[in-house]
Amino acid sequence: MNHMTDVTSQGLHVLTKPIGPICNLDCEYCFYLHKDQLYGGGERWRMSDETLEAYLRQTVEAQPDMVDEITFAWQGGEPTLMGVEFYERAVELQRKLVPANKRIQNTIQTNGVLLDDRWCEFLRANRFLVGLSIDGPAELHDRYRRDKQGRPTFEAVLRGLKLLEKHGVEYNLLIAVNRHNGDHGRRVYTYLRDNGAHFVQFIPIVERRAVGTNPVSSRSVQPEQFGDFLIEVFDEWIHRDVGRVYVQIIEEAVRAWLGLEPALCLFRRQCGRAIVLEHNGDLYSCDHFVDPNYKLGNIHDRPIIELANGDGQVRFGQDKEAALPEYCRQCDVRFVCNGECPKNRFIKTPDGDTSLNYLCAGYRKFFRHVDPTMRMIVDEIKQGRQAANVMHRLNAERRAKKKQVPYVSGPPGRNDPCPCGSGKKYKKCCMRR
Repeated sequence: MNHMTDVTSQGLHVLTKPIGPICNLDCEYCFYLHKDQLYGGGERWRMSDETLEAYLRQTVEAQPDMVDEITFAWQGGEPTLMGVEFYERAVELQRKLVPANKRIQNTIQTNGVLLDDRWCEFLRANRFLVGLSIDGPAELHDRYRRDKQGRPTFEAVLRGLKLLEKHGVEYNLLIAVNRHNGDHGRRVYTYLRDNGAHFVQFIPIVERRAVGTNPVSSRSVQPEQFGDFLIEVFDEWIHRDVGRVYVQIIEEAVRAWLGLEPALCLFRRQCGRAIVLEHNGDLYSCDHFVDPNYKLGNIHDRPIIELANGDGQVRFGQDKEAALPEYCRQCDVRFVCNGECPKNRFIKTPDGDTSLNYLCAGYRKFFRHVDPTMRMIVDEIKQGRQAANVMHRLNAERRAKKKQVPYVSGPPGRNDPCPCGSGKKYKKCCMRR
């Protein structure tokens, strides 16, 4: 049965690229690298004040009354190339345009290379949430993330990270999982965790090839490799970091097992409410579909709300569910992944359908692996208890098994070693949380 929903009443997320695809790095796997070809070589790659004001005003007007926080999301290319002054103007305009009863949230995704004290003071003062791209320790990060001269970038990114921490800027770490670091899930995760990360997102690199027998590039993560990467992360997290580190895909899994709507568009039954604004006001259906076939129009000609609610964009969102192959509809973990992003649906199902997600085998492996633990976590949450109780229980069971003594249910004593494995007493560690 096809469960089509009325999306026109939902809130809109507009991902804005004020400098288009222009970047100060030359990462090999950047999917946005060749978008400059859309506009020709003579394009001036900077958002004008006129377009900035139109974007901010129309984004505010496009949000339903029940939305109490309006998010402005900045990306690139490298959005810090616009300079602090551009965002100072943006914040000033936001304060004039956003109603007093609504909160303002700004997010910015950056490679971190240009961050300095002035940038971080601004980000902190205006409560920006920063997404910082880093692919693990130096030897893993620098394999594909190089500057225009081919030099490694890890040290510059790490310097940016330390500046964010120094100034108390809220940040997430964005890790691109590729063929090179994809065999090192635990190593990548523990390195970032041990360096202070509390919020991490893992983004699979899938570069589709138009010709050849292999459908993806040699840089692309392999399906089961991605699943194994996530399993390594989960197995480390569940024994040490529940309640301390937030891993986006694990949070999405918890939501799914609770029966809640996914927060990420790629796991929703339908998409289409996360649209992309280019520097000149052109609006596109999705960050991964910025090409002429998916151009909705320009916000100087028609407002964002009209373009987003037009028939073409509504169909774009509905097609995600309508085109789901029967193989996926019968899958036991469909309720959590929903076929993932349409951009990755280009391999064949066992019965020959050509719209299976390239990462299907990896997602199935991961979600089936976490299923028993997810059920335990959901039970704790529904009983009004902390999800970290599952961590304590699993650690206690593991210790009892290792010592070959019966496991006794119940929390540890105040002065017992903390079950999370930190080496601290329970009262000095997880008991406080």
